[in-house]
Amino acid sequence: MDRVDIGTSKPSARKVDAREQALTGQIEQAQAEIDAMVAHLGELHEAIEHLRITRKTLLSLADEPGPEPAPPPPVVPDHPAYPQVLDAFADLGRPLRTRDLCQALDLPIVKKNTENIRAKLKRLVNQGILVETEPGMFAQPRSHPNC
Repeated sequence: MDRVDIGTSKPSARKVDAREQALTGQIEQAQAEIDAMVAHLGELHEAIEHLRITRKTLLSLADEPGPEPAPPPPVVPDHPAYPQVLDAFADLGRPLRTRDLCQALDLPIVKKNTENIRAKLKRLVNQGILVETEPGMFAQPRSHPNC
């Protein structure tokens, strides 16, 4: 702003100069506050956009079907022979026939023992604890390649 000498005295000109400086300072301060508010406004717009993206993502995930819940683990029958049978499968780590299991359990291979063990193996198959890979061949599901 150009100063115009209107023929006034020096004290009046000093007052105008002082007032001009004060107003200039207020303008600079107001402009700094405006700049800070504009920056803050930009941050708020960015935060809202992030929330919108998050909402959209959450809603799309809620619409997707989740994985099927895992079935509860099968319950081993309450008889001391069953843990021994399962331990033998775990120790040997391969499919077994009834005769092989009798040998692993140190049982004499007689009809009574093999039929008793076969019945226990069939019960474990029915409960999903073992699988029968072929007639008379039993295995734990994780050791069977087709499971």
